[in-house]
Amino acid sequence: MRAGPLSGLRVIELAGLAPGPFACTMLADLGADVIRVDRATPGADVLMFENDPLRRSRRSIGVNTKSPEGVELVLKLVEQADVLVEGFRPGVTERMGLGPADCHARNPRLIYGRITGWGQDGPLAQAAGHDINYVGLSGALESIGREGERPVPPLNLIADFGGGGLLLAMGILAALYERASSGKGQVVDASMVDGSALLATSLYGLKASGVWAGERGTNLLDGGAPFYDTYETADGQYVAVGAIEMRFWADLVKVLGLEDRDLPFHMDRNEWPTLRKILTEEIAKYTRDELVAMAEGTDACLTPVLSTEEAPSHPHNVARATFTEVGGVALPAPAPKFDRTPAETPSPTHETGADTDVVLAESGLDGAEIERLREAGVIN
Repeated sequence: MRAGPLSGLRVIELAGLAPGPFACTMLADLGADVIRVDRATPGADVLMFENDPLRRSRRSIGVNTKSPEGVELVLKLVEQADVLVEGFRPGVTERMGLGPADCHARNPRLIYGRITGWGQDGPLAQAAGHDINYVGLSGALESIGREGERPVPPLNLIADFGGGGLLLAMGILAALYERASSGKGQVVDASMVDGSALLATSLYGLKASGVWAGERGTNLLDGGAPFYDTYETADGQYVAVGAIEMRFWADLVKVLGLEDRDLPFHMDRNEWPTLRKILTEEIAKYTRDELVAMAEGTDACLTPVLSTEEAPSHPHNVARATFTEVGGVALPAPAPKFDRTPAETPSPTHETGADTDVVLAESGLDGAEIERLREAGVIN
């Protein structure tokens, strides 16, 4: 049993991509016993690579869910589970015989977590899509990018992970809390469009109030303000500047050796081009590390822009144990942190089907039956 605040919670994960696995990774990181139901023979549409961090800290069984016996094996696991997570298009698990009705018939207390791009209903429910499409429909993508240029895809952080996996994990935990009083399971319908829109709640409010009145790339938090942007340094690296408040701006001015009385008011939008030119020229005089050293101990809100190779060794991240080593690779550690029930170090990714025999034996199958299922192609 894994340590953490979710120790003792059992989750069945129907293997998928990005948001579902991320939700299950967070649950596993915090102590849940996650059993990933992989295909007995992985298909070409399943992206897999060695030590995939979105498959860490859980066991894997390989099952042919296209066979009746394979479906029955999964339902047997469901009988002993608290949560099931799936990320297929609406109706797919129903056709498999693993839909909410099928699972709740075996386990009425089951929390059935579903993550899709568009949601379980609506005109686009059956359409294909990716993170960029969901963020585009939510209204969030339109505001991301430089002035006069097209919107920039924010990696796949907003829909897949923030508005998808994180939203699903929160929904599952909320449903588990409600189950403690009702004793009943329910379906959690998490949509990446819904989640992306939710993440943009503040943006909608700022636009409605008139605070965010300009075009893309001309506002306070989108790179339009010269005191909230990234700048290239003398060595071709970058620093991030976020000196919004007056006292933070004052510290930044001091760090750069400027005189505030010689500068225009930093909140005057008409003066932003002038300020940007000044900051660009001054910051370019120093290397990234020189600037970081100059800003140390101040509230200038100037930090280095680190690569994924550099971030794990930054002193602050080391002190906080923000990263940990999993299978010889530096990866983000479980978060948040708990004082009484801390999470343990994540375990490396198990190969597909590595735990099939052990998991099925725990479910009551004997060795002869497991071998028969393997010979029949039901399991790997």
